[in-house]
Amino acid sequence: MTDELPDEHPDGLPELRASDADREQVAEVLRDAVAEGRLDMEEFEERLEATYKARTYKELAPITRDLPAPGVTPPAPTVSMAKQPAGAGGWAGRIVGGDGSSRWGVAVLGGFERKGRWTMPKRFNSFAFWGGGVIDLREANFADGEVVVNCVAIMGGMNVIVPPGVEVVVRGIGVMGGFDHREEGVEGDPGAPRVVVTGFAFWGGVGVERKLTKAERLRQKEERRLEKLERKAARQEELEESRRRALEGSGAGDLDHRDSLDDARSIHRAAMEQHREMMREHREARREERRERRDDRRDRRERD
Repeated sequence: MTDELPDEHPDGLPELRASDADREQVAEVLRDAVAEGRLDMEEFEERLEATYKARTYKELAPITRDLPAPGVTPPAPTVSMAKQPAGAGGWAGRIVGGDGSSRWGVAVLGGFERKGRWTMPKRFNSFAFWGGGVIDLREANFADGEVVVNCVAIMGGMNVIVPPGVEVVVRGIGVMGGFDHREEGVEGDPGAPRVVVTGFAFWGGVGVERKLTKAERLRQKEERRLEKLERKAARQEELEESRRRALEGSGAGDLDHRDSLDDARSIHRAAMEQHREMMREHREARREERRERRDDRRDRRERD
């Protein structure tokens, strides 16, 4: 009788089942790719979802086919030979000087939005009358180490969003309106810019909030998930070790009865701890779902 071989992929990959370790390896390649700018967040999310749904190597292979393998440097693209100023990482690389890419935002019976990759000038003036505006600095560069967001809201509203690490100072005046001071007093990171929010609100309001970018939220979510996997593996190893000791002890004729009880208690404690950790993970998953729903609602409100 001839053994049946697994069906093969056109590229020669057999229809073998993929393991959790295989999926994690692909996910790590995707995380490196989004960090290097090879994938945008939408592509990353789509591919990551496909990775964790994949059951075979055939399904995993296309996900990273157009990405370099870990540790392999792709050929350098053709670049201009004109000398460019050296970039710097961190906050220093985001304080770029110049005049800024946008200096005004006006909303009259409507709205405006400044977000994404743009350069915040030394002073940005905004005006809203029966309308609203969003000034999002999470992914922005800064023309100077201290920038001013001047907001005038007449029966309208303005929302200033800053990333963690930025110092915020609020100096606006409200008449039957107000300025949000909740983010004041938070010490900034070394080298981070200072954002001064000033202006005037009449029957309106200016909000200031500190938020992570979607990419950073996703990165933190992945870190929490990996930590859970590590804790789960450690608990499983501890439980298996307790069981192994108990089985070895049951076969030894000179094992003291007290030692047997100790081993039984160890197994029980490990099992109870595993149960408690599973409950904690369940609660954390529920909290994560609520956070994601809240962030999605907030993103929809910002788009609207």
